[in-house]
Amino acid sequence: MSQPIRPGSALGLLGGGQLGRMFTLAARNLGYRVHALDPGHDCPAGQVADLEIRAAYNDVYAAQALARGVDVVTVEFENIPAETLEAVAEVRPMHPGAFVLHTVQHRLREKRFLAEHGFPVTPFRQIDTEQDLHEATAALGLPAVLKTASFGYDGKGQQKLTALEQVPAAFAALGGQQGILEAWVPFELECSVVCARSSAGETAVWDVAENAHRNHILDTTVFPARIPAEVAKRAQAMAIAIAESLGVVGMLTVEFFLKAGGELLVNELAPRPHNSGHATIDACTTSQFEQQVRAVCGLPLGDTTLLRPAAMANLLGDLWPRGGEPAWERLLDHRDVKLHLYGKTEARPGRKMGHLTALGGTPEEALAKVLAAREALKG
Repeated sequence: MSQPIRPGSALGLLGGGQLGRMFTLAARNLGYRVHALDPGHDCPAGQVADLEIRAAYNDVYAAQALARGVDVVTVEFENIPAETLEAVAEVRPMHPGAFVLHTVQHRLREKRFLAEHGFPVTPFRQIDTEQDLHEATAALGLPAVLKTASFGYDGKGQQKLTALEQVPAAFAALGGQQGILEAWVPFELECSVVCARSSAGETAVWDVAENAHRNHILDTTVFPARIPAEVAKRAQAMAIAIAESLGVVGMLTVEFFLKAGGELLVNELAPRPHNSGHATIDACTTSQFEQQVRAVCGLPLGDTTLLRPAAMANLLGDLWPRGGEPAWERLLDHRDVKLHLYGKTEARPGRKMGHLTALGGTPEEALAKVLAAREALKG
């Protein structure tokens, strides 16, 4: 086994958003330096990193320059061009590897990998032509969800089809991109599992998170999920098995649909920390971001114990008054709620600007606290 990358070393980060910011803060707490590459100016991670490199993700030369100045490179999000990932790996260790990222960047590759390895997924069909879409709707039935195969998140590139008359317009809306049609799943709730795997094969997993979405964007997470213990154990075991099958070094988040009767279907994978794991910062012995540092540096993984039930609520740009700031003093008057802001200077509807976390005696109590604090922002 290779030697661990010890505190005092420099870590490279591809991506400078809020996940990168929280990774950087965790790394600095452990004594590491962080160099972040992002195409934006004054990005959230760059504000707290030791070095901010402003370059496009397809700028192979800039990515290799980043790699030469650090000891290992990791990612904040999965949609980094394959050429960049391969170029970085020529210079320094890259975790997770190019294969993992290539697989999960594309919904068809991801679904096929999962199905081929025996993991339960929603029935799906590849869509290249309008005729494919007609045949897929006949095979899977309606309603169904049409998605672009690449570069979709927070509901982007998704359309719900409920009638055959929608097929021509829905196919046209793909804009020439390859698509995937997925059968509609009548689920009871959505949940996710964040886990970690080191280069030595050590794994760690957190409690299952229960997620609620609004307009396709994560709105709240309750931690632990209010589901039967047996179902939670199956979800955790499946997440670790997927991480091992992919050969992940670093983090993996597995999003599930939970159907009536306890059946779990894998919805999506994210080889990184996840919005639904933010409560681990305040509620667990080891946060998902500290664990990412440990995993990519070859250190022993930390304890994932949940100290108390917790809840997280996202703060979107919709809460910002036109031309002004929310009334933070009203929120902070809720003194047992933790505020995390991401350093973004422009608030836009649907843009994640921060989040709130609260602990409670029960998941319901924690959820009530974050919702009341968020409501206070509205005056």
